[in-house]
Amino acid sequence: MHLSGIGMTSHRTRMRMIERLRAQGITDEVVLSVMGAIPRHLFVEEALASRAYEDVALPINYGQTISSPWMVARMSELLRANSALNKVLEIGTGCGYQTAVLARLAKLVYSIERIGPLLTKTRIRLHKLQVRNIHLKHADGLLGLPDAAPFDGIIMTAVTTHIPDTLLEQLAVGGKIVFPRGSQKQNLCIIERSSQGYAEKILEEVNFVPIISGVVKK
Repeated sequence: MHLSGIGMTSHRTRMRMIERLRAQGITDEVVLSVMGAIPRHLFVEEALASRAYEDVALPINYGQTISSPWMVARMSELLRANSALNKVLEIGTGCGYQTAVLARLAKLVYSIERIGPLLTKTRIRLHKLQVRNIHLKHADGLLGLPDAAPFDGIIMTAVTTHIPDTLLEQLAVGGKIVFPRGSQKQNLCIIERSSQGYAEKILEEVNFVPIISGVVKK
């Protein structure tokens, strides 16, 4: 698997993406360094590889999308909050790009995907890229992974109207959930857990596909 790419998938193209992210307000240099090292074009269909570094969401089949580079950087920056991450839960593995970014930011990443065929393809892709510190699970993301909890970070890559208590309970004290909330209007949100309870902060408007419960096997 060619990691560097040529032309529109080259290292130089990735560096232009990083400079654009800086100009758009991403300040976490650790996140920027990680995203500059990961070949994003390998996470999209070959026909769309030339658009992989544009600041747009792209379709990845099964009605899902790969988030724009800015959105991946923003959510990663918010989750990391300039401190090392230990154990992270990702809800919505998708094509695995956000998973690969998280794997370089955290010691251990658990990721849940409800669409079986999508997860199978992503599992192969991440294995070829030698992303090792991850556990991928075919399950309903809204249930989380109680057996692996608590997590010091949870990231949800689909929009929801609320975070279920089952997920809130899996967040470690001092941890945070980064997710999009809403229906017609969506906003990026952070829920932080302290010894006193939970506090939510509402941030900028975003646009994500809706989260769906249950699993798809075929």
